[in-house]
Amino acid sequence: MRRTAVLPRPARGPAVPALALVTALVLAGCTGSDDGDSGGSADSGGSDDPAVAGAVTTAPDAARTLVPDADPVAAAVSTSRALYESSDVAVVAGGGDADAELLGAVAAVGLGVPLLLGSDDPADVLGAELDRLGVQTVLAVGDAAADLVPGGSDDVDVVAVPADAEALAEATGLDLAEPTTVPDAERAAAVAGLAPDALPVLTAEAPPAPASPAETAAEGSETAASESESSETESDASETEPAEPTGELPEVQRPEALEDVVVLASGDAQSLAGIATARAAGAEVLLTGGVVDPRGSAEVVERLATEPTVVVLGADLAGAPGIDWKLDTVATGTQLPGGGQLLFPEHTLIALYGIPGSGALGLLGEQDLPGAIARAQQYADEYRPLVDNTVVPTFEIIATVASASAGPDGNYSAEQDVETLRPWVEAAGEAGLYVVLDLQPGRTDFLTQAKQYEPLLKLPYVGLALDPEWRLKPGEVHLRQIGQVNIDEVNQVVTWLADLVRENDLPQKLLVLHQFQVRMIVDRERLDTSRDELAILVHVDGQGSQPAKQTTWEVLHRGAPEPLYWGWKNFIDEDEPMISPQETIETVKPTPELVTYQ
Repeated sequence: MRRTAVLPRPARGPAVPALALVTALVLAGCTGSDDGDSGGSADSGGSDDPAVAGAVTTAPDAARTLVPDADPVAAAVSTSRALYESSDVAVVAGGGDADAELLGAVAAVGLGVPLLLGSDDPADVLGAELDRLGVQTVLAVGDAAADLVPGGSDDVDVVAVPADAEALAEATGLDLAEPTTVPDAERAAAVAGLAPDALPVLTAEAPPAPASPAETAAEGSETAASESESSETESDASETEPAEPTGELPEVQRPEALEDVVVLASGDAQSLAGIATARAAGAEVLLTGGVVDPRGSAEVVERLATEPTVVVLGADLAGAPGIDWKLDTVATGTQLPGGGQLLFPEHTLIALYGIPGSGALGLLGEQDLPGAIARAQQYADEYRPLVDNTVVPTFEIIATVASASAGPDGNYSAEQDVETLRPWVEAAGEAGLYVVLDLQPGRTDFLTQAKQYEPLLKLPYVGLALDPEWRLKPGEVHLRQIGQVNIDEVNQVVTWLADLVRENDLPQKLLVLHQFQVRMIVDRERLDTSRDELAILVHVDGQGSQPAKQTTWEVLHRGAPEPLYWGWKNFIDEDEPMISPQETIETVKPTPELVTYQ
């Protein structure tokens, strides 16, 4: 596991010893010199030249730094502490003022300085960070932002500008591009896309203001008056003086941009200020699109595999359970067929079921290996126009086959050798297929058989299926009764398989539970769904008429634990009739994540 640092939350209050401790924790190993002559900062003492302000960026010492603050003000401070050693200038925007935050982000990225947020919280989190940075001038963006800058220091000048593009351009000298209206859900992405040479004026999309009943009733009667006053109002508006900044901002020399530092965030608006600070420092920002598991993004997996310094931003992502081991997995760069390291909802699996070399138990064995791969791809192609996610062709290979005879080991299950299956498994993986190994254990238990296939289950594209129909009690034989399994035996497999995934830094692995009667999995409500290493799926594989299959589908959904995914089986000969891919997607609700053909 790589070294991970979790930034302590910003000190709340003015106590000097606490501030000194926080600063020591964050700044250990910083590259700046003790005499204050660092980076782009310039001392104008003894010179008639105008003062030039500067800033010094610093990459975290640890390979990973977690910023798990839920409070946007604290998160902004923590990001500043992670990426900046000092800065003569800082931008402060009023927290909760969307336009001020967006324009503050534009200013921060343009100038190369941190964006911090003000609040009316009496705890002086902002003041402590301004002191640590050595800020001499604050650019306060927003109508009330200047009031939120802590007082008590005669050495800090405040340049106040309203949330107005012209005023900001005048105060900063930045060359701003055309205005862009940003929907609320896209604010973080818009800030992540900012660059010193790409500074659009970002404005928040205003929600429509509802009209009151009185306003609606009076609308008609006021129309004439409004029209008569229109020209006068427009004249007054045209004479209104543009908003101007108060105070003068010094020239700012951009700091050296950080190299090979990636800031990872979900895209939640609470992290907007931190994202702006990251871009101001020159760090690369990757957003997970609202997903709080970094394994879900193929782009993130590909980038983090190059081993950059990583800062994880936001309580939803940095504070997510298991974030350390998930980042370890991401760093391997290994991806599932179809991309990323999470199975669902990113993918839909379309599978051929059976055993290599025999067509008696399903479509898989009706042709040779190349033919089976081509057939799986053909079936998958039929679903691609029907769903929005990535369709992945799949093999479900019966690894242990229910047997009419006890066999040498007396368990009524014929286990195929790992090396017999390996050519099919590896060829499927090379062709971009996912593979599921199906167990029909007879009188032995599922865990015992699963362990026999550990060498194949260590492959990143191989999952496991448990088929309780073929799980016998002592004295039972196949086809005289339908088997069943207690949930404790299933949970043993869950624990073992999840541990295997984590210990080997594998992508999420599929665990399929076949079921077409409630009694087949006893106490299913106690299924352990807590392990994010696995995607557990109930495969409803009854056959017969469509109304009967739909009833079984509905019944098995009742009382199901969460999270749980679902599979549907189309029987070519036994269904009455078998439905088409389009009918499968349109009529089976919720839409299954796995569709198998037998």
